[in-house]
Parts: sequence; C-alpha cells; structure tokens
Amino acid sequence: MITRFAPSPTGPLHLGHAFSALTVWQVAQENDGTALLRIEDTDSTRVRPQFEDAIYDDLRWLGLDWPEPVRRQSDHAGEYRETLRAFSAMSVLYPCSCNRRAIQAAGASRGQDGFVYPGTCRARAMSDVQPGDSIRLDIGKALARINSPLSYVETGQGGTSDVTVTDDHLLKQIGDPVLLRKETGDPSYHLACTHDDANQGITHVVRGRDIEGLTAIHLILQKLMGWPTPIYHHHDLITDEAGQRLAKIDHSKALSAYRQEGMTVDDIRRMVGFPRP
Repeated sequence: MITRFAPSPTGPLHLGHAFSALTVWQVAQENDGTALLRIEDTDSTRVRPQFEDAIYDDLRWLGLDWPEPVRRQSDHAGEYRETLRAFSAMSVLYPCSCNRRAIQAAGASRGQDGFVYPGTCRARAMSDVQPGDSIRLDIGKALARINSPLSYVETGQGGTSDVTVTDDHLLKQIGDPVLLRKETGDPSYHLACTHDDANQGITHVVRGRDIEGLTAIHLILQKLMGWPTPIYHHHDLITDEAGQRLAKIDHSKALSAYRQEGMTVDDIRRMVGFPRP
C-alpha cells in the first residue's frame, strides 16, 4: 500500500493541509503502508522556493517523515511531454487558443473544473498548434476510444463503495480539460498528478473531497494509458466558524503563524480533530 501527500508550493501550509497530511499518514499507518511526499510545483507562475522549504519544515514539525528523495514535478517535464505525445498519437488532443473571457462569452456554464469548455477549438488538429495555445483532451473521442465503464473504489464516504462515472457527468460537468497550459507550457494538474500516481505505484489516493468531482478525468487518462486505477479516499474539509473552507486562496492562517504564537503540535492536532492516540 502506497499513498502520498502532494502539496503545491504556491503558499504556506495551513490547517487544512495539516488535516490532509495527518489523514494521509494515518491511512498509511492503518494499512501498514508507505506515505510519500510529492511536490507538485508545475505552476511556474506561482511556485516559490521558500514555500517548498516551509512545507518540509511544517511537516517535520507535525512529526511526519517520508522516503527520500522527494519527487518534484518540475524535474520531470520531459516525462509529461512523452505522455502528452502518447495521447496525441491516439488522436484525442487538440490545441486551443481560447482565454477565460472567450470561454465565458461563448456561454459556458460552471462545472466541476471551472467553466465547462464549449468546444470552440475542438475541430483543430494538433498539426495546427500555435505559440501560446493550450492543449485539451477531447472527452468525447477519449470515451469512444475507451468504450468501457469508468469506475473506482471509494473508501472516504463512511465505508467502501463502488463509484461509476457517467458519460453525462463528463460531458456536462467537466468538458474537455486542459492538459498543457497556455503560454507557460506547464503540464496541468490532471496530467502531472495522474502520471505521477502511476509512476510512483500509488495504490491509495488520499485527498480532499473538493477534488472528488475531478476523479473522472484521471480515470480517463488511466484507461487511455493502461495505468492502474488506485483506490480513492476523499476526506472531509476543514472549515472555519463560518463554514468556509480553509485554503491558501482564502488567505487562511499559516501553520508557521501558529508556531510563532507558541502553539504546539498537540494544539494543532486537536484543532483539526487529530488528538494523539
């Protein structure tokens, strides 16, 4: 059993991260498994070295350890390009020049992964890639190529259950996801994360429930590449007194700030519902 905690060094860790990390290590311990640390630093416009250093400090302060060396996604750009070329050979990709404003202007509705792309550039061929284009996965073509049900085992909903993803959910709630970002050429979360889970032999994916709706994308990439589908465990999210999710984009209080105020690891564990056994 191998699982992982995969933070992005785009800001300091907060209580939500502490809860997620402790959950990952608990699941690994309960299953006599291994918890890996992976640094998902593919967003070149937002990652900062100091945030990566802080991740190591905060996790060690929480009493967690992991095998070395740690996989840093920015060190493996060539691998993601190879996977993208494999998808291209399957004729399931197309270039896209649309920005967010154009997508909204086309009447796109909100879905599980932002606005559902309306397919404006879907007829373009990969031979027509222009500088600054993003690369999208054509969900319809991918589903036709797979031609089999998409399902996974979920263990984070109070018990083990089999989840089947419908084509309707994929087409109407997700649409054609970006696999390579515009302008920067960075691999998307979906591409890099799914590739690395397969590369590292991840058997159990433990992550927040806010990502659960995107699992369908990862199932498709796994099926296309012949990668195994891990068992998924989507845990609850830590919220503040107003019921708002704690996240970096909400400017949640950093773990380092609590440390500077003199709070102990036991204090943090109690705050997120993880008292020591």
